[in-house]
Amino acid sequence: MTGGIVEIDLHGKNAYQARVTIDAALRRARAGTYRLRIIHGYQGGTVLRDMVRQEYAGRVLRVVPLDQGRTDLVLREF
Repeated sequence: MTGGIVEIDLHGKNAYQARVTIDAALRRARAGTYRLRIIHGYQGGTVLRDMVRQEYAGRVLRVVPLDQGRTDLVLREF
């Protein structure tokens, strides 16, 4: 964790495993956590990237694509 940002690396996971990992991180997020930085990669395909950006759009404050391989889920404003 760096300054309220929790990084989650999804490399090697399928969509179901990624969803379980992200959901667990959302449940464990403390008051000092304001972003989950999801590292999903893209060279092996865009399934995880698309799942993260679409499925969590309505469940967090905002979804911020950082680049092709990373997406931030904003839980609260800093």
